[in-house]
Amino acid sequence: MAWRPIGAMENTQRFQVCAAPALIERVETFLLDLPTIRPHQLSMVTMNGQTLMIVRLYCSDGTVGVGEGTTIGGLAYGAESPEGMQLAIDTYFAPLLIGADASHVPAIMARLNKAIHDNRFAKCAVETALFDALGQRTGLPVSQLLGGRVRDSLPVAWTLASGDTAKDIDEAERMLAQRRHNIFKLKIGRRAVDADVAHVAAIKKALGNRGAVRVDVNMAWSELEAQRGLAGLVDAGCELVEQPVACADAMARLKGRFAIAVMADESLTGPASAFALARVAGADVFAVKTEQSGGLRAAQQVAAIADAAGIELYGGTMLEGAIGTIASAHAFASFRDLQWGTELFGPLLLTEEILAQPLQYTDFQLAVPTGPGLGIALDEDRVQFFRRDRKQGAVVAAAQPVATFN
Repeated sequence: MAWRPIGAMENTQRFQVCAAPALIERVETFLLDLPTIRPHQLSMVTMNGQTLMIVRLYCSDGTVGVGEGTTIGGLAYGAESPEGMQLAIDTYFAPLLIGADASHVPAIMARLNKAIHDNRFAKCAVETALFDALGQRTGLPVSQLLGGRVRDSLPVAWTLASGDTAKDIDEAERMLAQRRHNIFKLKIGRRAVDADVAHVAAIKKALGNRGAVRVDVNMAWSELEAQRGLAGLVDAGCELVEQPVACADAMARLKGRFAIAVMADESLTGPASAFALARVAGADVFAVKTEQSGGLRAAQQVAAIADAAGIELYGGTMLEGAIGTIASAHAFASFRDLQWGTELFGPLLLTEEILAQPLQYTDFQLAVPTGPGLGIALDEDRVQFFRRDRKQGAVVAAAQPVATFN
């Protein structure tokens, strides 16, 4: 059975039962290549653009759900890439989706999880599209379909990742002046530990109490380097360090040794890893990412495990575009606690807008839409312009290199 709204009084929504199911009739995927405002430097890669894998589910009742799959630097961050997600959905997901009742989201995802191993990012994109269509069908925002929102807006940190201290200070000052961000995360780990700490200290000194400073090492340090680094970061006034080392046991040994919060990111690949990390007390904070978790509901499960273990929460990003960002926002809005805010700045890193109405970033917050589904609409002309399969060969060749390696 599907449900369709027939009217509204104040905040009360009434529904009637629709006998006809909303069957998935067609699955469409395509790639968008978008430039970034500046090179984005991480410990493992420097990004010069971003590729979004877009999936659309066309249903028999006329609803069309949209989802997004995005990674950091193609395959530099993990085993999935936008191109791989597109191939997996077209080849393996689509035959399982065609003909299914799109209103039965958990049942569809259970079917995909049984038939397809891993592919967490692709599954998140499909689940997002299913919830978007279901929200349009019922007149409800995705956050309500996920159990209800606790907050209508989310604090958003900005990542300083040029690698140049003076440029990063100037960038942070602009963000403060625009009242867009007052939390800053620095990407470090490519230089010697002492040089990285000096970089952080200089930025924190320039910002003072006007901006909070955090760092992300992306697993670049050894445990011994991390011991030196964390001590220096405390002296610099840094309040949080994200994934300083790769090993969960080493994370557990570092946690609590210094007056700085230790946050897990790459260690979290879904509910099972969250449980394992909680068992060894391997982090003070979990950076929850919807794609890395395997979907919106899986991200909620990660948050529930953290909550039960007394671990605080942060809403992470895979540098998603507008679709993936707002899907994450709906999920994070449903978390009971979100002590460290979010990092949902991905669309602001891009030079091009693909939405008919841009997301609302004001007063250091991102507003969570209240409309049906994701609450967004694509600018179809812009989408068509940036589709990789619609570009001429020379343009495609210029657009595809999204990362450089040093």
